Amino acid sequence: MDKDFTADPQGLRLAVDLLQGNHSSVEPIDLPEALPETGSDVYALLNGLAPHVLGKATRLGDATAFAHMDPPTPWITWATTLWNASLNQNLLHPATAPVARDIEERIVKWLVPFFGMNGGHMTPGSTLANLTALWAARECAGVQDVVASDNAHLSIAKAAHILGLNFKTIPTDRYGALVTDVLPENLRRTALVLTAGTTGTGLIDPLHLAGKAAWTHIDAAWAGPLRLSSHASRLAGIENADSVAVSAHKWLFQPKESALVMFRDVDKAQAGITFGGNYLAVPNVGVLGSHGATAVPLLATLLAWGRQGLATRIEHCMTLAEQLGEFLQNDMRTEILLPPQTGVVVWRPKDTQQFDLTLRRLPPGLVSTTRIAEERWFRCVAANPNADIHLLTHSILQALDQK
Repeated sequence: MDKDFTADPQGLRLAVDLLQGNHSSVEPIDLPEALPETGSDVYALLNGLAPHVLGKATRLGDATAFAHMDPPTPWITWATTLWNASLNQNLLHPATAPVARDIEERIVKWLVPFFGMNGGHMTPGSTLANLTALWAARECAGVQDVVASDNAHLSIAKAAHILGLNFKTIPTDRYGALVTDVLPENLRRTALVLTAGTTGTGLIDPLHLAGKAAWTHIDAAWAGPLRLSSHASRLAGIENADSVAVSAHKWLFQPKESALVMFRDVDKAQAGITFGGNYLAVPNVGVLGSHGATAVPLLATLLAWGRQGLATRIEHCMTLAEQLGEFLQNDMRTEILLPPQTGVVVWRPKDTQQFDLTLRRLPPGLVSTTRIAEERWFRCVAANPNADIHLLTHSILQALDQK
């Protein structure tokens, strides 16, 4: 028996020990430029890799990590991801993943009611979820055009290009809000894509437009999980869409790569995007063939927290954004673009000549930069429940106070 395919308690304990931060005094290995001819001692290898993989990574759970839509993950997802790696399940074949298939179906069944949908499946990110939804729109509703705001995620334009559909953008105002009075009058052959939580400003497109086109898809990659919280009404109208995409690796706090595509009429949608094959025991639905058991960490998280536990963390993130927005609005040296709608705070120094200097003075991971109406802004995103509002505001004050 090849021992490398069986559990090694000593090696796993070492991995956990290094994961807990006990690698600061470990000497990193020199990574070779070419594939080595012979292997290495696995314990020495773990020790030598840790300073690279763990020591040089961005820490998304740090107290001042507030720049991106990428959250830290709960430790139960680390454990279940380890289980997944040890089993290497493939949901393409029921024989290789009977439990994992059931878990994904169960997770989808739990979540679709919050969005007014009645079925769907998981994908490795909302880029593929959006592609899948627009593929279904083409097959089921005969759409020829895709219409979205000029702030829509780039995956919408990509999907239209891949599917051979005409892509048209609708302008937005200086805050990123969709200008609704320039929508095409005839949407009978159109998939209208609305965004619930734009990447730049976190704004929600007017969801009352859902149902006005041959197919309405809502890209709720960022703000979708608000439907499980006390902020659910911010996404009122989402239930009238034909399809919805949600990134679980954002506000469901899952590891990459984890998302869902959901349909209001799942039988109709899946009929248009299903293929068979002589080697398949059951037909294959969607873009993916082989895919792993990404629902397992999500199941574990939702069982550990319950809906209320998830909602508490999302609501805390929303509060952090509101507190930061209020702080910046009250400081005479800064301006915010608009009050945060879905945990995204867009701001800058009023003296825009201080923009680059302020950026250099801020701790890494506190802000990212974005362009809105050709103007540069800082962007803070409340994806980290461990962020410390006092450290965030103190760091900003320090950056602004330096002469």
